[in-house]
Amino acid sequence: MFRNLSPGAIGISANLVESLELAKSAGFEGLDLPMGEAMQLAEEKGADYVKELYANAGLRMGGWGLPVDWRADEPRFQEQLKSLPKYAELAQKLGCFRVPTWVLPFSDHLPFKENFEWHVSRFRPIAEILKDYGCWLGLEFIGPATLRRGRKYEFIYTLPGMLELADAIGTGNVGLLLDSWHWYTSGGTIEQITSTPAEKVVYVHINDAPAGVPVDEQIDNVRCLPGETGVIDLKGFLQALKQIGYDGPVTPEPFSKRVNEMPAMEAAKTTGEALLKVWREAGV
Repeated sequence: MFRNLSPGAIGISANLVESLELAKSAGFEGLDLPMGEAMQLAEEKGADYVKELYANAGLRMGGWGLPVDWRADEPRFQEQLKSLPKYAELAQKLGCFRVPTWVLPFSDHLPFKENFEWHVSRFRPIAEILKDYGCWLGLEFIGPATLRRGRKYEFIYTLPGMLELADAIGTGNVGLLLDSWHWYTSGGTIEQITSTPAEKVVYVHINDAPAGVPVDEQIDNVRCLPGETGVIDLKGFLQALKQIGYDGPVTPEPFSKRVNEMPAMEAAKTTGEALLKVWREAGV
């Protein structure tokens, strides 16, 4: 696995060339692929140009965001689905095969069973297209109890639950976006990770939680840099990923107001240093 930067996750707005420089200077080993910009560059200069940008920076490609609004109404969903093959084809040429998205842990309209079936119906055609190009879909469960309170119907919010959905989709190329925050707030365990096949972990987010807040009172968008508080067992989390043989990106997503207000380079370096510290403590 490798330390990966997603600029938007720490409040940075930058183009690909700028982001590569930030990631390299801050000591990261990889950078997420901004697929829209990469597509434009590939159309203008060829896919090899995009590959060379990463190679020249000495960085690996992390993942790319799913360019389909799978929550939209049926006509819009079907229309966007038509464009997915061209993105997946470029991803295949570039060697960037990890495609994460997230799933709400509740519904105010559909009971669990109907909601489960609806998600299968939306993700299966997406996963089938991605599979044609060797890509994997990573589904993120959202853990905090505070997000489910007052909602009519609960939905999946745990690692085992999301694996059940991935298996039900049935294409063989669907797994997890595993986020340390959601793993912690969902009551996750090390054993849950060590019993998960490596290929089922598509992408990883890492962060810490504020101290002095009970786990069931944690608020989703109030987090901390990796290792900032020690509330989440990130050493165990990373060691468990190493144990199963996960070889993909590990991306900080601290949702930190302090970091978001820093200049871009300071934000990248502060985040990179925090991640490197827990990386070394975990011995990975």
